Amino acid sequence: MSLLDPINALGEWVLANIDRVLFSVIAVIVGYVLYKVIAREIRRLKEQKRLEEHIAYTLIRIVKWVAALVVLSAVLAVFGVTLGLVSGLLTILGGTIIGFAAINTIGNAIAGLIVMTSRPFKVGDRIFFNGQFADVVAIELIYTKMLTLDNFLVSVPNQELLKTEIDNFGKKKIVRRHVTVTPGFEYDSRDVEKVLLEAAEKVPRVLKEPKPYVWITKFQNYAVEYTLYVFINDIKGLPEIDAELHRTVLEACKSHKIDISTPLLLRQIQN
Repeated sequence: MSLLDPINALGEWVLANIDRVLFSVIAVIVGYVLYKVIAREIRRLKEQKRLEEHIAYTLIRIVKWVAALVVLSAVLAVFGVTLGLVSGLLTILGGTIIGFAAINTIGNAIAGLIVMTSRPFKVGDRIFFNGQFADVVAIELIYTKMLTLDNFLVSVPNQELLKTEIDNFGKKKIVRRHVTVTPGFEYDSRDVEKVLLEAAEKVPRVLKEPKPYVWITKFQNYAVEYTLYVFINDIKGLPEIDAELHRTVLEACKSHKIDISTPLLLRQIQN
């Protein structure tokens, strides 16, 4: 048997079915073009704020799969593969997949539907999950994909999201942040409050309205716990603002000679 025999056979088959082959090629091209046109229209609606980002993402994926299934059905039909046969094959394939699929996969799919419908967060939101900040980049049926501040793409099974507490900071909403210090009882509370408020004013991304404020939140054995509360709306810069706020408070307390080390520990060491 020559190596050219399969090629010759393929060529003869193509020539014998040239009309069907051309129809299949045209169907694929038309399906691809229609998908691109519809996807572009969905993205345009998203840019005009007429569609939310996660809804646009989901619609594009649905259109993609529908277009692929329609083209595949048309191609199979033109080659004489009946819908009954296709349905039978899909039934067998589906039964095999379900039979061997892990229970967790089905659970994640159900959890994905719950996340998509209940919408505890949306694509583009910054959330605090599993001890770190991350930006939601995609909500899929099995996994939700997040981009951490270290620029790692993390895929979290949707079941885990339903089991874990998630803080959603959104995109642009105003959130409150705080810094806690523990000076001794010898300091005048009004002086401490003044120093903390002056420190807040030095952080550019802290909002002027609502105004920062200070509360005495706890009496410890040898110290008073003061908490400075501020408001920000730069969610993407939240970790940097927190760090800058802590640094500014530390420098302000040092410059005014307010000791914010833990007096209880110092006195135990001295004793």
